[in-house]
Amino acid sequence: MFGFGGKRHLVGLDIGSSSIKLLELKGVRGGYQLVHFGHAPLHGEAIVEGALMDAAAVADTIRSLVQAHKVKTKDVATSVSGHSVIIKKISLPTMSDKELADQIRWEAEQYIPFDINDVNLDFQVLDRGGAGGQMEVMLVAAKKNMITDYSAVVAEAGLNPAVVDVDSFALSNMFEVNYPEERDRTVALINIGCSVLNLNVVRKGTAAFNRDVSIGGKQFTEELQKQFGLSAEDAEAAKLGKGGGGVGKDDVLAALQPVAGSIAGEVSRSLDFFGSTAPDERISKILLSGGAARTPGLAEVIAERTGVPVEMANPFKKIAYDPKVFDPEHIEYMGPSAAVAVGLALRKANER
Repeated sequence: MFGFGGKRHLVGLDIGSSSIKLLELKGVRGGYQLVHFGHAPLHGEAIVEGALMDAAAVADTIRSLVQAHKVKTKDVATSVSGHSVIIKKISLPTMSDKELADQIRWEAEQYIPFDINDVNLDFQVLDRGGAGGQMEVMLVAAKKNMITDYSAVVAEAGLNPAVVDVDSFALSNMFEVNYPEERDRTVALINIGCSVLNLNVVRKGTAAFNRDVSIGGKQFTEELQKQFGLSAEDAEAAKLGKGGGGVGKDDVLAALQPVAGSIAGEVSRSLDFFGSTAPDERISKILLSGGAARTPGLAEVIAERTGVPVEMANPFKKIAYDPKVFDPEHIEYMGPSAAVAVGLALRKANER
């Protein structure tokens, strides 16, 4: 949402709490083709609740990814999420974009729980044809210090932070390109990262509801560490079904169920709230993405709790790639983790 450059293609840089994903696309006839895709882990204290605690380590990791994958493009789109970002759909009297730009700061003060001088603001008109001369507007506010920190760490890595977006909007970009057959339906996009769950309900191609929740894959890892006395590395391997610490798959599944239930409960409550604001809307499916999306049993628990079919998102569904360059099995496995990065790589600078 917050752009700083011209209209050109960008490298998607998803800076997560546990890893960084770098992805570049190029436009081809009829769509897009994958040019570069890399990922690298971060140590557990580099980013805590979205705050950059070890900016040098983050910059070094980005720099290493760029060098390892021989990425030449310097302009990047990255994104933020969590409690420092507020996304609110509001109703305002119908007005021109210029009038709205002049008034949005005053309007935002009524809805943003931060000092208005401490945030960057952006907005997008969703519907000008509302009842009673009203229009629907999506208001986005992100704390300036967070935007500054993420921009600075990208610059420290030798890149140009052309766009700082929001995770849930990057998910919308990914969805729009890869799932054209779903555009006339209402779909919940749920991205579960290490420490934040992003939920974005898209209705007929437009964001209808957004929420970030401070819960994610880290809770699964911590539960396995606590129950079986595992190291963080062994717990992570066990969570992914790789037999970390010698713990059996059935024991892992049983241990993960309470955390899966907590996440499913948050999803269910969020969708219930959306349903209360749009009682005539029926969510046709949930598309699940993020590093924690493949946690054993999670998709099944979410489907059971919400009563909505759950499908693993495929961010490369409509994106071509050379199987001689990118291993198809690896692309399929990493797909859910790449959802935000794909959405960012689809951005253009100065493009809403």
